[in-house]
Amino acid sequence: MPIDQKPTAAEIAAAEAAMAHAEGESVRVPANPTHKQIVAVVGAALTLTCLCWVGQVPYYFGTAFYQEQFLALTLGLAIALVYNALDRHGKPHRTFSPIDLTAGFAGFVAASWIAYRWDVLLMDVSYRTPETLVLSGIMVLLVLEGLRRATGWGLLCVVLGFFLYATVAHLMPESLRGKPQNPEGLLVYLAFDPSALYGTPLVVGSTIVIMFIWLGDLLVRSGGGEFFKDIAVAMMGRRRAGPAKICVVGSALFGTISGSAVSNVASVGVFTIPMMKRAGYTARDAGAIEAVGSTGGQLMPPVMGAAAFLMAELIEVPYAQIAIAAAIPSFLYYFGLYIQVDLIAAKGRFERLNETIPIVREVMRDGWHFLVPFAVLLFTMFFWERSPEIAAISSSLTMFVVGMIRPYRGFRLVPGDLFGSLSSTGRSTTDLFMTLAAAGFVIGVLNATGLSFALTLILVKLAEANLFLLLIAACGIGIILGMGMPTTAVYVLLAALMAPSIIEAGVEKMAAHMFVLYIGMLSMITPPVALAAYAAATISKAGPMETGWAAVRIGWVKFVLPFMFVLAPTLLMIGKPAAIMYDAFTATFGVYYVTVGIVGYFQRDMSPSTRVLMIVAGAAAFLPDSTIGLFIPGLVSAIGLLVGGAVLVYEYVTQRRVALARGPAE
Repeated sequence: MPIDQKPTAAEIAAAEAAMAHAEGESVRVPANPTHKQIVAVVGAALTLTCLCWVGQVPYYFGTAFYQEQFLALTLGLAIALVYNALDRHGKPHRTFSPIDLTAGFAGFVAASWIAYRWDVLLMDVSYRTPETLVLSGIMVLLVLEGLRRATGWGLLCVVLGFFLYATVAHLMPESLRGKPQNPEGLLVYLAFDPSALYGTPLVVGSTIVIMFIWLGDLLVRSGGGEFFKDIAVAMMGRRRAGPAKICVVGSALFGTISGSAVSNVASVGVFTIPMMKRAGYTARDAGAIEAVGSTGGQLMPPVMGAAAFLMAELIEVPYAQIAIAAAIPSFLYYFGLYIQVDLIAAKGRFERLNETIPIVREVMRDGWHFLVPFAVLLFTMFFWERSPEIAAISSSLTMFVVGMIRPYRGFRLVPGDLFGSLSSTGRSTTDLFMTLAAAGFVIGVLNATGLSFALTLILVKLAEANLFLLLIAACGIGIILGMGMPTTAVYVLLAALMAPSIIEAGVEKMAAHMFVLYIGMLSMITPPVALAAYAAATISKAGPMETGWAAVRIGWVKFVLPFMFVLAPTLLMIGKPAAIMYDAFTATFGVYYVTVGIVGYFQRDMSPSTRVLMIVAGAAAFLPDSTIGLFIPGLVSAIGLLVGGAVLVYEYVTQRRVALARGPAE
């Protein structure tokens, strides 16, 4: 099949099934005409409302609003969207549902009333008037049911568990005992307090994340997705393990605009997984490689996943600093994946692609304009030092203009695409709004009961015994919470439950939050519920569980990197430049050595003992010397570098001698 041939109908169907498999990844378009029209209009209104707030449009008209008024209005629009997009089973509406239409309308009216009477209601909250109680009940119940429809039962059960704890906090054991909560008071507090429903998660989602989703939507509509695919094919198609390297590069590039592991699998995997299978990769490995590559897209600067923007707000640093800190880890992640697919192909003696491959120069000639919005984004955020949302709007407007001026592979923006883009952006963020609202409930319970303080004390005591045990506990909790839950929700929960205790144990704040962010994404490729791996298995036709375990093996770097942040903050650009460069250098070789040991191939198949030696040498190169307790800086990593290098030289020389002894091939 030529490299630019479109996927077959079966492959497209598999990709659609992969998308449908992941609940909460996106709110799909309803089939019923009435609900479809409502979703289109309200979705555009949601995005436009956020744009007006970020652009300070009310200020230019001489008016001012509380931030909570804006948040209430956007949440009301999100509630109307989710009830008109999804039925009670969490599926797109196929028939007209007056009950869901009424529920969505009620949520919008209640939220609009809160926004309109915010001044008065804020004074009445402490008195728990009938008005505040009714409005609180409507908002909390509709958000919880919307959460179930958009993301499934997993996150809902977690939130309900916190609600239950709040009512019995005074009856818990002393170490977990909290301030007793009156149900009515708790309800009003969660629905109105700025530290609960209208807290940081909802603020970030409605001002920053939605702006970057709009940028990604415009980029895809103008052909940016095709451009990234073509440039990955042109760069990697002629190399050994070409299809897998196309997957690695394409997933990394596409991840910068999607921020969703499963949508990345469905968009890129429908093209790369069949190609990898034709090249010789097993269905299991092909799906696993795509799952690992797509999951890493949430780590790729400059546009990372929604959780990264939340991190910037929670630790109160500019988002640009988060993106810089993620540079070395994301490189190590994709470097390890790149080397592994290359060695797997060499070990299996897979043939190179014998298909029509585009030339890099020609692809860049046709699609260079896609780099302009990214240049605007970087310049605005890093050099002008503007906020991420302003940078995203500037980049989006640039993308809209250049997308109308220059076409790519038949894609070209027209003025009418503006409404479609606004609508699609709003529709795709409804699950995000439900998740962030639920996260606000959890944070509100933690603040109201004092559970966050109690948990911190318990976990700090654990860290006093052994910091490694605390990190392992956080890792286990993250994987459990991540079973079927969006990465953003997992990060918010871990940031509230685990990060404070890790920081109290003496870990850098940036390192602690980056640790829980990475941990929150482990569940995407970790059985028993590995959404990215299962979505890839749907396309590859391999077993979901075997694909998940293969993804764990192939994506081993992701399980090691979070612990390295804690042990060596230099990998997050924290420290002296010389130390940062040295640790990044040794970590790169450490990743290479361990990958060689895992695959068991370098020029030839390795013996088990040699593989173990390579893994040990790689770990030594990777591991910061401070954890060993030696007084000579760089000694352990230097020994690891030398031992691993000596083994590779020995393997190379031995293979050359064997080849010379055999003589030229007949």
